[in-house]
Amino acid sequence: MAKASRLPMQEKQAVEVEAGKGIVGDRYHGTRHRHVTVQSRERLAEAAAVFGADVPEGLTRRNVTISHGDVPREPGARLRIGDVLLEAVRVSAPCKLLVDTIGRGAQEALRRRAGTVFRVLEGGTIAVGDTVRRSPD
Repeated sequence: MAKASRLPMQEKQAVEVEAGKGIVGDRYHGTRHRHVTVQSRERLAEAAAVFGADVPEGLTRRNVTISHGDVPREPGARLRIGDVLLEAVRVSAPCKLLVDTIGRGAQEALRRRAGTVFRVLEGGTIAVGDTVRRSPD
């Protein structure tokens, strides 16, 4: 999470997530739909292969990185992380800051691999190690 635009992301072991609002303390908390962004380490590995260098997950400006599997991309798809229920809004476009933080070409390497923007349907806590599963809810 980041408290404001252009500030570095802060790695957390756990975050509180409010339904209809997002991650407490994040700059997008309380916005209409951009509550939580989720990316996959598998897609980051693909981006690194295209980029030709490591793509550090902490520099991509996404809130949550899952260790395996794909992140749902289609609007309306649901994902449960721990006790938090998320609903996909749209594919997340790579941030322009990637040129400054990772290097020239990172933004293009992450295109279609940068994760998904979700809204929060059910709040709770998201913590490192939580179970991640697609939800038919």
